[in-house]
Amino acid sequence: MNKLSKFCFTAVSVLAFLPVFGQEQVPMADQLRSEGKIYVVVIMILIVLAGLIFYLFLMDQKVKKLEKLVSEKKKQTK
Repeated sequence: MNKLSKFCFTAVSVLAFLPVFGQEQVPMADQLRSEGKIYVVVIMILIVLAGLIFYLFLMDQKVKKLEKLVSEKKKQTK
């Protein structure tokens, strides 16, 4: 299977099951929403996601730097 067919299969699978997940009422979410605490939960999730994205960005920069060093090292040895 090539990448496009895997992506299409995954997209169709996710879209097919989305209505199933939206049918239930979650009492905890309703209670948090009614008390206004849902915003604290959302903010915490966003902070964690922002931290992960920032960390991945830094790791990408470090990997690029190391790749550049390795390629320069290979050029010097030839």
